[in-house]
Amino acid sequence: MSAAFGGASGPTPWPVTSLPRAPKHRAGRWRRNLTFDKISLFVVFLGLPLALYITFVVSPLIQAVSYSFTDWSGFTPDFKPVGFANYVKILGDDTFQKAMYNNALLAVVVPLIIIVLSLALATMVTVGGAGTGQIRGIKGAGFYRVISFFPYAVPAIAIGIMWNLIFDPSSGLVNGILTGLGFSSFHLFPWLGNIHTAMPTMMFVIVWGFVGFYMVLFIAAIKGIPAEIFEAARIDGAGRLRTALSITLPLIRENVQTAYIYLGIMAIDAFVYAQALNPQGGPNNSTLTMSQELLTTAFQKGEFGVACAMGVIMGLMTVLFAALVFTVNRGTGGRDRITLA
Repeated sequence: MSAAFGGASGPTPWPVTSLPRAPKHRAGRWRRNLTFDKISLFVVFLGLPLALYITFVVSPLIQAVSYSFTDWSGFTPDFKPVGFANYVKILGDDTFQKAMYNNALLAVVVPLIIIVLSLALATMVTVGGAGTGQIRGIKGAGFYRVISFFPYAVPAIAIGIMWNLIFDPSSGLVNGILTGLGFSSFHLFPWLGNIHTAMPTMMFVIVWGFVGFYMVLFIAAIKGIPAEIFEAARIDGAGRLRTALSITLPLIRENVQTAYIYLGIMAIDAFVYAQALNPQGGPNNSTLTMSQELLTTAFQKGEFGVACAMGVIMGLMTVLFAALVFTVNRGTGGRDRITLA
């Protein structure tokens, strides 16, 4: 025992445990792991796209915002700051106010109609078949899916020109068919020249051009829902409409949100369709859009500073629209909320 605690032979040392080593510097390890392949991957797939985005998106955006506070004419190198004078001018202009109202109307009505129609058609094509047996779409679903996508494959400017000719008062197909059916009041009726029908006609053309694409988008989303869920709803006695509202829509909520945002951005612009159908803005500016007024202000009036201010307002409207859609989507429930009660 004395030997254990120190005796003639001297004290016995306690076993020495090794102290924990300090962790190696992560930065040094990261530098050693860098290879030419990794660096080239970062440069090509991250650095180059980021550089292009900054050059062609961020930089012009910053320039447009800065020019909106000047009196730049667009054709001279000289300009001077004017503060918020351009914004006060356009927000007090009746023509631009009318254009803002038209774009807001398009952003509310057009996405809603397109999404409702697309969802209805997608539901019929995927799960709208027979009420008994295997869950399937209507007969000939593949054919309808291909045909419905054709309008989206046509350029927007071609669609606008085509429907402009179809709605032509004197030689258009629409008036020819209606007159042939005995509706003499539609003889030489100006669909795009009447203040009451110009905007609904343009909305119809936009809806016609986009329904097929979003129908295919929703078909892909519905295909991702397990068939057992629809079979369980059928067993519980849920009808087609109740199944669509209580099961299909909640499970593809994120797809609907994305579609609504993209359609809203399109509606806030809507330049191609408006310019092809009514280049002058329609009767009493009934179809005038902000993008058309921006083009006129910049290149006809030579007021690029004012036009940049219009572009900034369009951008702010787009951001507010997207924020509103996100807020409504979050407030109305989540992706997994399904109930048949």
